Amino acid sequence: MTTIYDIAKKTGFSITTVSKVLNNYTDVSEKTKKKILEAVEEMGYYPNSHARSLMTKKSWTIGVVFMENLGVGIKHPFFNAVIESFKQRAEQFGYDMLFVSRNIINEKKSYLDHFRHRGVDGVVVVCSISDDPEVKKLMESPLPTVIIDMHSSKSSVVYSDNSYGSVLAVDHLYSLGHRKIAHIYGHQETYAGTERLKGFIKALKKHNLDIPKSYIVNGGFFSMESGEQAMKELLSLDDPPTAVYAAGDNMAFGAIKAIREKGLSVPDDISVIGYDDIDIAQHIAPPLTTVKQNMDQLGSTAADLLLDQINDKTKLNKAVTIPVELIIRESCKALKTDE
Repeated sequence: MTTIYDIAKKTGFSITTVSKVLNNYTDVSEKTKKKILEAVEEMGYYPNSHARSLMTKKSWTIGVVFMENLGVGIKHPFFNAVIESFKQRAEQFGYDMLFVSRNIINEKKSYLDHFRHRGVDGVVVVCSISDDPEVKKLMESPLPTVIIDMHSSKSSVVYSDNSYGSVLAVDHLYSLGHRKIAHIYGHQETYAGTERLKGFIKALKKHNLDIPKSYIVNGGFFSMESGEQAMKELLSLDDPPTAVYAAGDNMAFGAIKAIREKGLSVPDDISVIGYDDIDIAQHIAPPLTTVKQNMDQLGSTAADLLLDQINDKTKLNKAVTIPVELIIRESCKALKTDE
């Protein structure tokens, strides 16, 4: 069985340096880390978890919580991609993931109580719901935490530049000649929903667009069904929009369905933009123009923030904003000059 001594011998580094890399200490160069981690993978090194826990006084376990209102949890393509990236990064340094239920031996416990019971080293929360009391308990506790997709001053957080993404979407539609631009917004209990709506309104002011209130429609918790219903409301207007920006790809898919059922075409009659750039967005007909969230960077950055807290044995309140970009495909079209 491969040992830490074998890794040291192969790489030419000291046992101390190898140990520091395996325990994610920050005083080792990235070049050294890369060489040692490559050797670890190549040689199939796997430390004894019990011995390692005794030596380091860590459980080498990270708790994972999903807080969202659709009830799909990790099945949602956004959450799935983000947590997979987080998992891959954490596993490089020997951590396992613990996905929790709040029931322990048939007794309802808070997430904080559960994590204390299981002795996790830290917790990642993928959270679309603001002001949830369970999440607040975690953020206010001494336990290292990182929250993905929400803003807070009480915990380390990682989120996309949601507001700017909306500006990119409206800028693009405006450049195509659209002036009657509607927005299907996400639920205002969610951080993403509120920020994307703020960005939409900011973009309207930027371009001096005075649209009717009926052009801003609630799309609920980012589902295809809620997007379809919101689009039906827009299509029932006496003067419907020529373009629609939906605050999530699933809502955009629902909007496209409603447009087609009305006998209209995307993008010939109505242009549609989504948000997220989930994998299927490029494969639907027409391929969806959308604001891309960098899900890999969201997950890996969150992992690094949490591991830094665990290694430094301190709670950090650091916020990191991940840039977004507009992915232009075929669901948007310029208006004819005579329109």
